Amino acid sequence: MITNLEHLGLAVNDLEAATALYTTLLGAAPYKKEHVASENVDTVFFRVGGSKIELLAGTSPDSAITKFLARKPEGIHHVAFEVDDIWAEMARLRGEGFVLLNEEPKHGADNKLVCFVHPKSAAGVLVELCQTIAD
Repeated sequence: MITNLEHLGLAVNDLEAATALYTTLLGAAPYKKEHVASENVDTVFFRVGGSKIELLAGTSPDSAITKFLARKPEGIHHVAFEVDDIWAEMARLRGEGFVLLNEEPKHGADNKLVCFVHPKSAAGVLVELCQTIAD
């Protein structure tokens, strides 16, 4: 079950400049910076009320973020929703006809298991499902 808007993912070309811009815009410093080697991406997270903003910058030419920015301008890359059981939500969405980009959840940034829903089955929006990994 989807329980919360977890974050908006924003693709940026210059992570340092975007971090400075959003620090000024939001009036607060990021709470986390993280490199996700499996995705070839660096991330920065800001808290905004009960949700978050994630800045993403590709670290190699084969990064999905680098490829995205080669086709589109900086901006919203994905919308992420928190789920209480990612396996059950993936099965539910498959059953409803959604196309998932992952066969099983993978480790993402900010201590999450993640799975993406293909934009073609979600009205042109890349949707990320996130479940916090229990300690």
